Amino acid sequence: MPIEGRAAQLPDADGMQGYAAGFVAEMNERSRLPLDYSVVSLRLVDFVVDGLRRGGPERSGVDRILQGLGAYVGEVIVRRAGARWVDLDADQTELFGQTVGLRMPDGRVWNPLGKVVKRFEHGASESVERFYLLLHGRRPPNRRGPLPERAAC
Repeated sequence: MPIEGRAAQLPDADGMQGYAAGFVAEMNERSRLPLDYSVVSLRLVDFVVDGLRRGGPERSGVDRILQGLGAYVGEVIVRRAGARWVDLDADQTELFGQTVGLRMPDGRVWNPLGKVVKRFEHGASESVERFYLLLHGRRPPNRRGPLPERAAC
């Protein structure tokens, strides 16, 4: 997946883990970015997006990178907070502007792809790292397995 240019069609929920892994492999190869799926690495995502903002390109010139970073952020949340990728229904797709999102163990639905775009468009007030740290519905650290599912927000 070339990382410059316009965004590609996202895979469905079942393909998002592979999509994120492909993006990480390419970024690690090209830039040696330590994208290791840790919560700490989300600070690096903020830093990369800020660098893209300073570079001055139009969003359309970096959409593919933003999409890949959003998939990466989502995969961190899957691995660290117990979320799972889900295909969004028509109303959620219209609301989020994406066809995939994350469902947290408590049933809430979140949009990590959109959060990365907001960081690009609005800057530091839309921190990806802070998004994770304040994320409602994470699996409690001492609990194994998902919580009972509730209706999506």
